[in-house]
Amino acid sequence: MDAPAADIIQPLGHGIFAIDTGFQRPRFDAAYLLVDGGRAAFIDTGTRHALPRLLCALSWVGLGPEAVDWVIPTHVHLDHAGGVGPLMQALPQARLMVHPRGARHMIDPSALYQGALAVYGQAEMDRSYGELMGVDAARVDTSVDGMPLQVGDRTLTLIDTPGHALHHHCIWDPVSRGWFTGDTFGISYRELDSPTGAPWIFPTSTPVQFQPDALRESVQRLLAAQPDAVYLTHYGRLGDVQGLGVQLLGLLDQVQALDLTSADAATDSPSRHTALRDGLKKLYIGSLRQHGCMLTDVAIADALAIDIELNAQGMGVWLDRQKR
Repeated sequence: MDAPAADIIQPLGHGIFAIDTGFQRPRFDAAYLLVDGGRAAFIDTGTRHALPRLLCALSWVGLGPEAVDWVIPTHVHLDHAGGVGPLMQALPQARLMVHPRGARHMIDPSALYQGALAVYGQAEMDRSYGELMGVDAARVDTSVDGMPLQVGDRTLTLIDTPGHALHHHCIWDPVSRGWFTGDTFGISYRELDSPTGAPWIFPTSTPVQFQPDALRESVQRLLAAQPDAVYLTHYGRLGDVQGLGVQLLGLLDQVQALDLTSADAATDSPSRHTALRDGLKKLYIGSLRQHGCMLTDVAIADALAIDIELNAQGMGVWLDRQKR
């Protein structure tokens, strides 16, 4: 493993542990280990390169591979589920619980790989994701909206949450009164917190299934549970969920308006992509200035570079879908 356990495993209380998967940069991408009554579940996995860190976390909490009952990717994008195949191979008793729209991609990830390849290119696929490994169909279960799932003595609930992706579900934990939100409840990086430690959060529109109206409904559904916390893949546990929801939905409104008013919005062209990318960058920096972020514009743009590029791509796909 490339880092000490203390640097990658963060106890969050209620038997929940955040694991920094090592993807892209520190505190960028989290998987979660949930432990109850000597049984365990992983929620999201990071990429296949995260496997040593996931197994280290399991050992760190005093459990062996046979203690894991479930691996639950929130959706099948590779920063959340690229490590599912290797992890399932390492966990002989575990079953996979995946959204029904994502199950075939976990069994045969070839189409998933090709789709990601089209977005990222071969060099980035080799560096960040590596080869994908399928899961035996006999070990795969699919979720139903509102279904219960037992881990030890606690009963989780899975709900369908489209908007970021059609293959996305979120997981409710009644013990922590928290949602494991994948990308549905947006992205929040710790380096962009205000000087007082208040988090800033923004919606993600990465390719290819961004649907702002559906996303708004999913976020409102999460908020309706009056959660005490959200557990984001990007990144970590956050409180003051209602306040974050106001911020997130406000930015989603602005993003959607930006989509509809950007130069060349009706044309799938490099100039449209540049306009969307520049518009997002301006929107994010302006929002962060209001939030009190003290980083320079250059530092903000650098921290958000990956998201700006992918969100602009996803917004372009959504605009094209509106024309059909």
